[in-house]
Amino acid sequence: MLRSPFFYFILLLFLFSCKEKETLNTDTEKIRKEALSLRNKGNENFGKQNFNTAFYEYSKSKVLYETLKDSANIGYILIQISLIQQINGDHYGSKETVTEALVYFKKKSVYTACINNILGVADKELSLYNDAILYYKQAANDFKDPIEKLGPLGNIAGVYIQQKKYDNAIALLESLLSKKLKLKPQSIRRAILLDNLGYAYFKNGIDEKGFQLMNEALLTRHEIKDAYGSIESYLHFADYYAKKDIHKSNENALAAYGVATKLNSVDERLEALQILISNDHSSQNSKYVQKYFKLNDSIIKIRNNFKNKFAKIKYDAKKEKDENAKLRLEKAENLLSLQRAQYLRIVSAIIFFFLVVLIVIVIRYYKNKNRAIEFKTSYITEARIAKKIHDELANDVFHVIAFAESQSLSKESTKENLLQKLDDIYGRVRGISRENNKIDTGVNFTSSIKEMLSTYNTNERNIIVTNLETINWEAINDTKKITISRILQELMVNMKKHSQASIVGIKFENKEKSISIHYTDNGKGFEKASTAKNGLQNMEHRIQAVKGTIDFETEPDKGFKANLSIPK
Repeated sequence: MLRSPFFYFILLLFLFSCKEKETLNTDTEKIRKEALSLRNKGNENFGKQNFNTAFYEYSKSKVLYETLKDSANIGYILIQISLIQQINGDHYGSKETVTEALVYFKKKSVYTACINNILGVADKELSLYNDAILYYKQAANDFKDPIEKLGPLGNIAGVYIQQKKYDNAIALLESLLSKKLKLKPQSIRRAILLDNLGYAYFKNGIDEKGFQLMNEALLTRHEIKDAYGSIESYLHFADYYAKKDIHKSNENALAAYGVATKLNSVDERLEALQILISNDHSSQNSKYVQKYFKLNDSIIKIRNNFKNKFAKIKYDAKKEKDENAKLRLEKAENLLSLQRAQYLRIVSAIIFFFLVVLIVIVIRYYKNKNRAIEFKTSYITEARIAKKIHDELANDVFHVIAFAESQSLSKESTKENLLQKLDDIYGRVRGISRENNKIDTGVNFTSSIKEMLSTYNTNERNIIVTNLETINWEAINDTKKITISRILQELMVNMKKHSQASIVGIKFENKEKSISIHYTDNGKGFEKASTAKNGLQNMEHRIQAVKGTIDFETEPDKGFKANLSIPK
């Protein structure tokens, strides 16, 4: 049976569209497999503490999942990224990232509980204790498992201890331990609760009971081989013995330092060194001070490098996402061109078929030749109209694709806001990098000092430096140069934050056996008893590490003076 030409036209379109759909499905599956592979690699490197690599792989995976609009995986990856930022001390960045993850989890779940717990930890580390407690309570509320709730509730008790609300901490911890839960006696969770309860009792003046509970927790941790948990126990015992038996306090602090070193737990090592420094006033103290500052400077440098790398990775991921969007647009345009060419071929074939049929009919029935000419003219006109329609259709489709690609940024104001935030972050990173960059202790040392000090010069503030070049800096060792540079930088930061000075004078004096530096400003000053609170205690430790001296002279509304002496 003879079928209409339109039947074949529709059949060709159907076959072509099926082929196109099959190609799109194949591409989507390929992207999904790549995204899953990158996510799993990120998890593997996270477990191995290769955080830089994990962050990069998570970021790449997130871009692909955004292409697929897979909200569950995007939210999960954002949680993992925020944990990496938190581990590396970037608590503000962690809060920003994990808050973004909240958008992808509307209902209460283990994920929202984890997000709120991360926010609680970040605020606790930033000393925003009341906010931390609110997040921990929300995390506990989101957990369905009563045992899982113990984590954030125990964290609340830890915040109470930080706030010196020992009665509140004791009441909460006693309540958690008295609950009839299926909590094994020899478990990490129970050991944490016992240790914190004992520490709270001790800080509240009930030493004997506090000691018993802390000791039970430590024995449990030894029994279950919880090495990381034992660090906290040793630190608590070091604090417990600090005013009772300095020798035992030091023993526990050194034990904590040893385990923390094996487990590469830097913050706990710093805490152990602080206890040793405060306990020991002998010549051994200098060794601990030097260790403390060396470790502290190292971790600051590492964490700043992490922040810089993370910022670059995020920037590169965004750049790649934009490039992918551009490539998808180009691919869509190419596909549209192929479709148009295919449709034109089909239309041309159909028109040709009709033309042949008409010509045959004209010849067969001896029609007037003018009709054939008119038909040919009509064909040319229709072809031109068809081309114009297709060209305009191509433009319309192009605009629709461009519009669809821009929908993820929502409004223009949102886009501008996003660009401004990226610019602000970039500026802060540059500022942190500049403040913590490597100090040139070579022939350009004086130039680097001048450059550093000049950054604090403003229209409202004048920094006057005298006799800097009179010092024979080549005869001074690198450690002392670094100490001088860091102390000057801390004086500048302290002045900028607290003094509101308009004139700052820094005078160098070359003596026979030492270098003297006299710092003066006309700021608002402060009570000398609050020196430590003003961040100047770090300078004292630095100067002591190189066997120098520093003396502060200040009173409210009478400016601030600092006199430094460093042996050559």
